[in-house]
Amino acid sequence: MVRTFGCQMNEHDSERIAGLLEHDGLEPVADEGLADVVVLNTCCIRENADMKLYGTLGTLKKWKDADPNRQIVVAGCLAQKDRESVRTRAPWVDVVMGTHNVHRAAELLHQSSESGGVTEILDEAIVDDYALFPSALPVRRETSYRSWVTIQIGCDNTCAYCIVPAVRGKEISRPIDDVLGEVRSLAAGGVTEIFLLGQNVNSYGRDLALASRRAGDDTVRIAPQFAALLREVGAVPGVRRVRYMSPHPKDMREDTLLAMAETAAVCEHLHYPLQAGSDRVLAAMHRGYTAERYLDRLAEARRTIPDLAVTTDIIVGFPGETEGDFQRTMEVAAAAEFDSAYLFIFSPREGTAAAAMVDDFCDPAEVGERYERLKVVLDRSAVLKHRGRIGRIEEVVVEGNSKRNPAHLTGRTRQNKLVHFSSDEQLRVGTYARVEIVDAARFHLAGRFVEVTALPVHRTRIAVTSA
Repeated sequence: MVRTFGCQMNEHDSERIAGLLEHDGLEPVADEGLADVVVLNTCCIRENADMKLYGTLGTLKKWKDADPNRQIVVAGCLAQKDRESVRTRAPWVDVVMGTHNVHRAAELLHQSSESGGVTEILDEAIVDDYALFPSALPVRRETSYRSWVTIQIGCDNTCAYCIVPAVRGKEISRPIDDVLGEVRSLAAGGVTEIFLLGQNVNSYGRDLALASRRAGDDTVRIAPQFAALLREVGAVPGVRRVRYMSPHPKDMREDTLLAMAETAAVCEHLHYPLQAGSDRVLAAMHRGYTAERYLDRLAEARRTIPDLAVTTDIIVGFPGETEGDFQRTMEVAAAAEFDSAYLFIFSPREGTAAAAMVDDFCDPAEVGERYERLKVVLDRSAVLKHRGRIGRIEEVVVEGNSKRNPAHLTGRTRQNKLVHFSSDEQLRVGTYARVEIVDAARFHLAGRFVEVTALPVHRTRIAVTSA
């Protein structure tokens, strides 16, 4: 059983781990009571990720005590960051492995069986076999119609609050021919939605161009190549939808917006992290843009891409944030009119610049109150955006039965909006259908089935879970 904590990159790594273990002879199960191996693929972005991991490990101790032959693997970003302390705090863990050795999962399990607990943390990606971009590794995907495709690992930014560069390493882009080869293979196998992944996708290709120039090829332009990649992935036969995450506002260029507008398969959804609306706080965060620049580029995106949905991330309570700074964030959030937002309270992570700003930490009670005030602004915008879609006909891809009402189905629009809808027809997961939107709430739309627009090629296989 593989459990995932964290972002889409972690989910994709979990699919690779699940695929490797299945290739090694294990069968996936949904109930840990039936499992011989439990893999926890961890996140370390916020403090609650630590608490969630160690709480889960405490529960798993009883599971392992019931059968000492059972094995526990802790993988991912928190394992990369905490290294030996994972085993110190939970000595019953069998394997601790980092972000750069996903390809070694099965081997490390065997090694642990033979010689006891194993900890293997590589400090950086190694360009060999499958370590860097293991596209040839077996993968057990959560769905048959959608697939993650990693185009870049690591991050060269220095955001003061972010631990990602320390656990994922420097930016390394995957050669475009390699990316396109994987996409074509996926499309030939029935995948219709491609989700491009990277820590900072719109800087994709910059390192490849620099390497070519250093090698003496003066014809290579040192410029982002992400827009070209979007166009080429969108042109692959069989690909109906292309999504990506996450871009950085300081690197967002007109060519990317034009590629989104002019490539039919690229979805009208932009996740555009704001983080703060105060220029003073943005500078302290090392974000590399101002609120005005952010809003100007957002307005350009909406002019360029019809019917664009925009989501964002915002941090409340960054060290030194004043009431005036927070008011500016409220103003920018209101002006941006986001479709939805991920709102976070600042969490100091050891090893980041912000964690050392102890003297400037904000009062927790005041931060909590600001969080609730900003949430009201963001929720109001989300509801208004959703209500504006009532009466429209939207194409959704069917994800399964609705958890809210199992008699209904759930699908997702090109704008990445969740739609719960009624249908007298039995629609398989992966079916594309037109749905009339009849109602709206903060987090979802409600609709009724109109017609099928495309049938799936393969059935869905559920293999990994998100925690």
